[in-house]
Amino acid sequence: MADSQSLPEPPPPAHPALALNDVVHQRVRLAILTVLSETRECTFSTLRDELKLTDGNLNRHLRILEQASLLQVVKGYEGRRPTTWLRLTRQGRAALRAEIAALEQLVSRVRDASTAHLDSDTDAP
Repeated sequence: MADSQSLPEPPPPAHPALALNDVVHQRVRLAILTVLSETRECTFSTLRDELKLTDGNLNRHLRILEQASLLQVVKGYEGRRPTTWLRLTRQGRAALRAEIAALEQLVSRVRDASTAHLDSDTDAP
């Protein structure tokens, strides 16, 4: 038999900003993951040139992403030239999707708040 008392209300959802991943959210690392999500693999030099980074700066961010298992670094040769290929891992794709979802929720909240303020603040600048 059902209890006539009502259940307590669930707590409000956490703010979407709390879902942002510090490793992924950093501007350069987010750009790296985004570029890698657009292709199966990418060379170090292509990524460096696309994002206009120095070798050292790109290397630092790649190490952080690799340590977090978000990308795979494969070193080899293209002909006789040493080449480094970069690939997004499944975990990296999932982290990027989660980051984008959190960002979309933030954008939605801002848009909703802006609309609510426009509707209620007719005298506001």
